[in-house]
Amino acid sequence: QLQLVESGGGLVQPGGSLRLSCAASGSSLDIYTVGWFRQAPGQEREGVSCISSSGGSTDYADSVKGRFTVSRDNAKGIVYLQMNSLKPEDTAVYYCRAERGYEVYWGQGTQVTVSS
Repeated sequence: QLQLVESGGGLVQPGGSLRLSCAASGSSLDIYTVGWFRQAPGQEREGVSCISSSGGSTDYADSVKGRFTVSRDNAKGIVYLQMNSLKPEDTAVYYCRAERGYEVYWGQGTQVTVSS
């Protein structure tokens, strides 16, 4: 069974950058579409970005377009989310999700806090 572990979160000042990683174990990640989601306190979980299994197709929420970049290294079984020009409203727990048909797996999340 696929297991996902996010890392790379932390505290950063507005305008700063972070790179999140979503590392897979237990199964190969390269057959799954992977999405990044986030959930701020008191808010619903929202989609941030996704990347196809091959990495050839990506998509972004309007709120992060031009600032976030998703990529993957299938040889290493890792999906990345490069986050630049961070804003306080980007503060949330970030989750990765792997999906293939009826199979859906979530990571445990990593906290990102943008504050001066």
